Amino acid sequence: MSKRIFEIEMKVRDYECDSQGIVNNANYLHYFENTRHEFMQTLGISFKESHALGIDPVVSRADLSYKNSLTGGDIFLSSLTVERKGIKLIFHQKIHRKSDNILCCKGQIEAVILINGVLSRGDYFDEYMKNYLIES
Repeated sequence: MSKRIFEIEMKVRDYECDSQGIVNNANYLHYFENTRHEFMQTLGISFKESHALGIDPVVSRADLSYKNSLTGGDIFLSSLTVERKGIKLIFHQKIHRKSDNILCCKGQIEAVILINGVLSRGDYFDEYMKNYLIES
C-alpha cells in the first residue's frame, strides 16, 4: 500500500493496559476506529449527518496483526491509507510507537456502506475521498 495519507498522535492511557502492563489487544481496534473517524472529519464527513440521510458505513471485517506492545504512557502515531475494492472501502492502518518508530500493530479494516439499511457501493463517500482513494 502507498504512503500514509492521514496520521494522528495518541497516548496510551493506563486503564487500556492489561495485567502484564501492555495495551489490551481490543484497544487497538479503538485506536484504529478513532483514526478513521478523525480522518473522515478532516474530509468534512459527519457520521451523524450521513446517518440522518440513511447512509451508514459499517465495519464488515477487521484483520489485525500485533507486532510489538505499547505500554502505559506511550505516545504513538496511528496512520491509514484507503482503497476502494468493489463495494468495500479498505483501510490499511498502522500504529508506530513514536519514541523509536517501531511498528506495534497493523490492520486491514473493511467497511461497507448501507443506504437505508441496504448494502450499497457507497459512492457518497468517494467524492469526499477522491484525492486519497486508491481504486483496485
